[in-house]
Amino acid sequence: MNPNNGTTFSICIPAYKSKHLHACIASILGQTIGDFELIILNDCSPQPVEEVVSQFDDKRIQYHKNETNVGAVDLVQNWNKCLSLATGKFIVIMGDDDLLEPDYLETFTGLIAAHPDLDVYHCRSKIIDENGNTILLTPACPATEDVYDSIWHRLNQYRSNYISDYLYRTEALRDQGGFHPLPLAWGSDDITAFIAMGQKGIAHSPKAVFRYRSHGMSITSTTTNGLAKLEADMGYAAWLKNFLQENPLGAVETVIYRHLVENQDRYMRDRRIFTMTKIMASEAIPRIGKWLRHRKKFQLTTKDILTAAVKSRKMRKQLRE
Repeated sequence: MNPNNGTTFSICIPAYKSKHLHACIASILGQTIGDFELIILNDCSPQPVEEVVSQFDDKRIQYHKNETNVGAVDLVQNWNKCLSLATGKFIVIMGDDDLLEPDYLETFTGLIAAHPDLDVYHCRSKIIDENGNTILLTPACPATEDVYDSIWHRLNQYRSNYISDYLYRTEALRDQGGFHPLPLAWGSDDITAFIAMGQKGIAHSPKAVFRYRSHGMSITSTTTNGLAKLEADMGYAAWLKNFLQENPLGAVETVIYRHLVENQDRYMRDRRIFTMTKIMASEAIPRIGKWLRHRKKFQLTTKDILTAAVKSRKMRKQLRE
């Protein structure tokens, strides 16, 4: 762990893909607030990541390289390695092909000033296509929110979020054990934020200052990947069950808390169906047999699997339009 050196922000890029990396770095260096360090962790990529980084001459850039690739299996390990390298008071993890608006850090500075006691902050996002065109906005959120409302909205799929639209207080994130590990980081951003909220909650900005690059049908359809995502969903359910063992304080929170306790199994089943739907949508022919063979392990019924297959056809059609 590095001692804090007075830097306010640590922006970290676990980098593997080089195609949009130059634009990603440029968007970070172009911030209206310059009080940050940029940590780039080359995940032993076969692509010219180092060559792209070498095109920039900026003392705020720190370059590191893994001896072996870890992100393909344990992406959260890269996030936590970045956390161990960070010296800023606050930290954000970037995708190597995503972009920041110039006032990203300025917007979060305002949130921190307005809510100085929180450990996690969040902004709205623009979803962009391969060419950088904005195609959608993530839903707007209330100015502040407690953890139970946040969980309820997320489990109902009223929210879309990404690892890079969250900013954390670095020491608080370290104190909670870093980013929560789940296979392929599937749901790790959710749970990490929920833990960071604790009894304090979260502050949201309505400004869309992060740009997430969507690659359409980018989910791979390998058996290992699909099963790993279902493993992550089971881990998500186990965390939620444990988290809900403790009663919250306050009458309003108790209403939502009781609802979550009573409906958590349904929510988690719906999440597994959603995961299968996304994976089947990436397949030319949905591999229903794979899921049928593993239905007991993942607490699925035949009806759940067929439901995902039907929904995947609709999703595939929407993605192609």
